[in-house]
Amino acid sequence: MEWMLTPLDILSVVPRWYVGACFGTVFFIYYLRDAVKLPTIACAPGKFRQFLEDNVPILKEKFWPTLWCFESRAQTVLASLLRSQLLPEILYRREILRLSDGGQVALDWLEDGCAPKSPIVIILPGLTGASQADYVKTLVRAANKLGLRVVVFNNRGLGGISLKTPRTYCAANCEDLSAVIHHVQTLNPNVPLAATGISMGGLILGNYLAAEELAARKKFAAAMVISVPWNVFKGSESIEKPFLNLMLNRHLCEGLCKLIEGAEELGIDVPWDMNEIRKSRTIREFDANFTVKQFGFKDVFDYYSQATLHNKLHKIAVPLLCLNAADDPFQPLDAIPVEAANNSKNIAMVITARGGHIGFLEGIMPAYQTETQYMSRLFSQYFSAVFREETGFFNLLDKAD
Repeated sequence: MEWMLTPLDILSVVPRWYVGACFGTVFFIYYLRDAVKLPTIACAPGKFRQFLEDNVPILKEKFWPTLWCFESRAQTVLASLLRSQLLPEILYRREILRLSDGGQVALDWLEDGCAPKSPIVIILPGLTGASQADYVKTLVRAANKLGLRVVVFNNRGLGGISLKTPRTYCAANCEDLSAVIHHVQTLNPNVPLAATGISMGGLILGNYLAAEELAARKKFAAAMVISVPWNVFKGSESIEKPFLNLMLNRHLCEGLCKLIEGAEELGIDVPWDMNEIRKSRTIREFDANFTVKQFGFKDVFDYYSQATLHNKLHKIAVPLLCLNAADDPFQPLDAIPVEAANNSKNIAMVITARGGHIGFLEGIMPAYQTETQYMSRLFSQYFSAVFREETGFFNLLDKAD
């Protein structure tokens, strides 16, 4: 009778260290081939692209995502957990801006160690984020180290302030951002201004830049967006996929519902049905039950059509640096407008192979590098170069096509 060895029999006689070494080697080869890559840069040849190539050295380096945590959802969650636990709260100077309809937003300033006429960067957090959000603190601290003044624009009802009216915010409406920009410029005439939007904050900023077109060029020297869901339709489909994506979706939806409940608890005369809104289990359902009714859209399709940004890049005249990960669970790679960026002299799309959604963790021990991760390094190098006189960036703007 012929004796056949099974894989388990073979493994039982092979030293464990050898098996571990084989698996480790295969895993490391996979990591090097699939995860460690130079970022893709989509931007038409011209002065802006040349400026980036000359002054932002990180774009010539491979992105090395954390070896033991480079899956997209793992990057997304772990990056948030690490930054939340390790970065202390920032002591801002708070300013309450009253809006024309009776609403209010909180503007949180950090100006420690900055000159009175230092450039200002406006930061727009994501869907339910505010000035103490982990990713916001990372960028605020990076800007402060550069000597830049920072103001974080907290949307209505966020950042510890209460709603004064039934109105909140949405990705397709830029009225509140316009009021904030006007206010900041009125207080700081002749001071260079820049902006950074993260996730939905990037959608709001991008839609503002597209709507203002050349007029925005007179207000902003430069801008940056991070992990923007360019195509809102495809982004919604992606974040609704089970299991892990859907969990992230539902977590954000719960945050939106709590925001609305806060208004009801304050006794504001609200025109919505809270019981219907509580049934929302995804962001799309929340938008159908609340956002489209509040802002007067026909339906979710109408709202997402106006909010989406991938088809508006040709309208943006402000130099715009964009950072996305190819594995972002909020935005699949085929939804990132690479071709449009390749045809634009004002927009540079930087796409890393890995990084998740606002993750971009690097190094074996990312806990010791929370303030020097890829996202903040790119932010720092970009705005340092923009506001460094010897780069000639403002001459580039004056002479741009």
